[in-house]
Amino acid sequence: MAGTATGATVDEVLAELAALEDPRAREVNQRHGDDHGVNLARLRAIAKRLGTRHEFARELWATGDTAARLLATLVCRPKEFGRDELDAMLRGARAPKVHDWLVNHVVKKGPHAEELRLVWLADPDPVVAAAGWALTTERVAKRPEGLDLDALLDTVEQEMKDAPDRLQWAMNHCLAQIGIEHPAHRARALAIGERLEVLKDYPTPKGCTSPYAPVWITELVRRREGRDS
Repeated sequence: MAGTATGATVDEVLAELAALEDPRAREVNQRHGDDHGVNLARLRAIAKRLGTRHEFARELWATGDTAARLLATLVCRPKEFGRDELDAMLRGARAPKVHDWLVNHVVKKGPHAEELRLVWLADPDPVVAAAGWALTTERVAKRPEGLDLDALLDTVEQEMKDAPDRLQWAMNHCLAQIGIEHPAHRARALAIGERLEVLKDYPTPKGCTSPYAPVWITELVRRREGRDS
């Protein structure tokens, strides 16, 4: 196998990824719906070695292999994907980590993010809609101009409690981000979180912030105010 050659073939890279399979890592990943056992630090090292290879990324994606698709998101050129191509990729990305990396490493960095945000946000497929909420959360934090935050909070209040897990998680992140970033909406965001109690009992490792929105909002605001004082 051409271990260090940047001209490695898809088959060679797939073999390399297969050789990195760790049964324990796969067991952990499968609890979250991800069907691969490749250490992500090692996968990133392969991406660094390969460099940016957009057409190769398309070939990796076409294999349907989860680890190969994760690698594809790291070696592609996000701006070279078309809108319809990204839409099809997202709809075919059912593994949570692939879904997450496609949105964060590719869609957010390309020119179609806003158009796809609106399309996906209204999609009846909860996995697709979750991507729309993830892009909305990005805008809440970085480019909130033009967003109707009250309307977003209305939707969260009405729909988050009974939403499927991945959509619920994305909506909850948006709720927390509104509370963290926008003081004028903080009291309402906290109240919604307290009333719905979504993720209130989520097991949180020591040293990590709970995803329960009232705790998340309060802790992040406290840290920011501590830095600014």
